[in-house]
Amino acid sequence: MEAADLMIREVPNEDRPRERMLKYGPEALSNAELLAILLRTGTVSESAIRLAGRILSESGGLYSLVDMSRDQLIQIKGIGDAKALQILAGIELGRRLAKTAMNERATIRSPKDVFALLSEDLRFLQKEHFVCLFLNTKNHVLAQETLSIGSLNASIVHPREVFRAAIKRSSASIICVHNHPSGDPTPSPEDVQLTERLTQAGLIIGIEVLDHIIIGDQKFISLKEQGYM
Repeated sequence: MEAADLMIREVPNEDRPRERMLKYGPEALSNAELLAILLRTGTVSESAIRLAGRILSESGGLYSLVDMSRDQLIQIKGIGDAKALQILAGIELGRRLAKTAMNERATIRSPKDVFALLSEDLRFLQKEHFVCLFLNTKNHVLAQETLSIGSLNASIVHPREVFRAAIKRSSASIICVHNHPSGDPTPSPEDVQLTERLTQAGLIIGIEVLDHIIIGDQKFISLKEQGYM
């Protein structure tokens, strides 16, 4: 019988997640063990480790778990509102920690800076989100805003929405960003057309569109670098 099949109280101290974390640090723990610590308890028939392993298996792994809603989580046997909220809170804290350093007076010097700032927010989303970064004359990020949420494979935004938001924030320039839920950041003809319209509108209004970046799964494409701007 494996440790995961035992109740926590039946597992030797050195094999319990909390004790292992205290002794070896969080990096030594498996995904299931870390999730078990978040859950705190299992069920009458399962240890926290066994429950955590089953959650990861039924959700499709960490990649899919981070995008699950409360309603989806409670469909898993052994997960009620309390445990669902514990999981969601842990995921949200991880997202916020990942972007904290970049959000403090973030300065954009290259497309890689944009990817570092927004990739964790966008890469797991199941619909296209169109986000604008509003910059001052020193390329410091004044604000960011999601201006459009599209269908599974389409994001619709009008230039007037983009520049209305930019004028409101007294932006010197903007960077447009959206995700491709497929994971492939290759621009579509519609992406290229929208980029051209935004660039032309920016020239007329006097707010430069510095770039349009498409974020996929751990990769991105800059339309400026690709020669579309």
